[in-house]
Parts: sequence; structure tokens; C-alpha cells
Amino acid sequence: MSVRSCLKAACLAAMVISVAACDEQKGGGDAAAQQAPATQVNFVEVQPQTIGLVAELPGRTVASRKADVRPQVDGIIKERNFTEGATVKAGQQLYQIDQSVYLANLDAAKAELARAQATLDQATKTRARYDKLIKTQAVSEQARDDAVAAEAQGKASVASARAQIDQARINLEYTTVTAPIPGKIGASTVTEGALVTANQEMALATITQLDPIYVDVTQAGGRLMRINQGIASGRIKSTAGDDGVDVRLVLDSTGDKYAHVGKLQFSDVTVNETTGTVRLRAVFDNPEQILLPGMFVRAFVGQGELEDAYLVPQRAVMRRPDGSAYVFTIKSDNTVEARALTIEQSKGDDWVVTKGLNPGDHIIVDGLQRVGPGAPVTPVAAKGDDAQPASR
Repeated sequence: MSVRSCLKAACLAAMVISVAACDEQKGGGDAAAQQAPATQVNFVEVQPQTIGLVAELPGRTVASRKADVRPQVDGIIKERNFTEGATVKAGQQLYQIDQSVYLANLDAAKAELARAQATLDQATKTRARYDKLIKTQAVSEQARDDAVAAEAQGKASVASARAQIDQARINLEYTTVTAPIPGKIGASTVTEGALVTANQEMALATITQLDPIYVDVTQAGGRLMRINQGIASGRIKSTAGDDGVDVRLVLDSTGDKYAHVGKLQFSDVTVNETTGTVRLRAVFDNPEQILLPGMFVRAFVGQGELEDAYLVPQRAVMRRPDGSAYVFTIKSDNTVEARALTIEQSKGDDWVVTKGLNPGDHIIVDGLQRVGPGAPVTPVAAKGDDAQPASR
């Protein structure tokens, strides 16, 4: 064999060995991939249940009644009969205005009534005499008509005098300034000796009624419409009792729960053009006067119940670019499946899900970043607050 033939044979042998080595390496890689361990993930098992829909809404407290105290007659303040910041009752005397002028006006009105009454009596007697004399034609028809007219004028004068007495008496009563509503009274803007005028712009004091107290909250108009439509269609079960919908409060300043449960009083019939929200008003008992007007609160308003809904931890829910929600569930062969969800609203740290899940589904809550649809997993029941039964 020539040298050239030997070199060819050696090259062919090297090529065969190289191809065999590559095939052996490729086969070993596939086997290694098939034998790769499944990813360990934590899951929770979900079951359908009846879930109360509670809307957490921002709000502020509003006084149920507020009245500015103003004088209705002119005069000098003689007395102030309350303590600033105290609780006053409706009708309680607050100020005393000098009565001297108004007492004199009442006496003058009474005197005018007496004069008018005397004139009327005289006119009545004259008319009565003329009635008799006219039968014998002792007086003319004109004289009798004048007597009748004089009597009518006398009656009108008496009525006018009585009205003046009523007006004088009312003005006299207005010299005693009383509280129009019960509540807490603020600082007085005048002291004894000050001159006040009827219906002046500056209030003498302001009374604010704190018990009961209102809480005004706002909710998105679209969300409120969906709730109402759900109740109308039967999808959502109304929880409103005979006395209305329950409302609970948390104080923003302290985070404490308010002890008393309120009732939803009404909702506005218009949507705010700027914010797109609707105002809801609740009324609360406030005997301890913990709530003061203008405080920020968070109101929890019951808006019905959903049957056959699921609570899914928020950390298990992912979003696609279009905003749609989905979760990873574990199939019976321990592989991952993506499930699209229909979410009603949030509830604490969970989402309320109405579509997309089945009873007993295992939802992955930890290890989401390491798996994808079709990936094999080793499921482990989550511990702590999310712990659920591991069995299907």
C-alpha cells in the first residue's frame, strides 16, 4: 500500500470516530435533559364559597346639622349665657339683648289697640242708631252709609293694632337669642356691650350637631353601576336589611376601628363630571363625639354577596400586556397550566374571582418565576396564612 492510501485510510478512520463521539455526546445530553429534576413550587387549593363584597371607600365626616346664630333685632348685648365649647340644647338662651325699646314699643302697640277699640265701639253704636232711624227716615241714606263705613274702618284699625302688638311681642321675644339646634357651640364673636343688628353678616356663634354625624364617601360611578346591575340580574345577592346597608369605619389618623356601625342613607343620582365618582352618605351614632367634622376616614360598605366565588392570593395573579389576569395551576400530571381569570374586586390580600377556576384547583403562589406552561413541578402545599389541604 502506498503512503497516500495509508493517509486516506487514517483520515476516514478519524472521521468515523469523530461522528460516533458526537452522536454519543448528543444522546447523553438528551438523556440528561429528560432526567432534569422538576421545579419545586408552593400552591394553595381553592374552593368555591359565598363571599361578601365590601367596598373600601375614602370619605370625610360631615356635621349632621350646623347653624350660625344671628340676631333678628337691633340692640346692645346685655348678657352672654353660655360657656364657649359647651354642649347646648335647642331653645337654650344664649344672649340677652337690651329690651327697653321693645318693651316700650309693645306698650305703644297696646295703647293703639285701646284707642282703635274705643273708636270702633263708638262707630258701632252710631251705626246701630242709624239702623233704627233709617226706618222712620229720620236720617238720610248717606248718613247711614257713612256710619257703616266708619264702623268698618274701626274694625280694620283694631285688626291693625293687634298685628302691631303681635309684631312688638315677637321683636321682644327676639331680644332673647336662643339655640336653634342642639350641639356644641363654638367661640362667641361678641361680648356684653356690643351693638348687634338684625340679620347681620357676622354670626354671634356657631352650633354644630355631632350626634348623629354623617360620613360622605365616593365610589367610582362605573363600579356602583355594575353592583346595581349584578343585584338586579341576581348575580349578586343583596345584603341590605330593612334598616339599610351596614357601613363600618376605620379612622385614618389612628387606624382604629370605629365602635359604632352606621347605615347607608342615600347615594347621589348624579356622577361628578370631574372625578367620575358618586357620593354616598352614611349616618353614624356619635355619642362619645369621637368623630369630628372634617376627619378623613375609610368606610367599608357592604354591597352584596357572591356565591360560588373564589379567593385567590394577589401574589399568585399575573397580568398580560393587555391587562387580563391569569394564574398558574398544577394539573394532575404535575405540569403547569395557565388559567385566565375574571376578577370581581379585591378583598384584603386576595382577589375575588368569579370565572376561570374549578373546585379543588391547585394554584401556584411561590416559584412563579421559575416555571411556565407545560413545565414539570414538584408541588408543596403553602404554609402560614396561605396553607391549604394538599390532597385533591
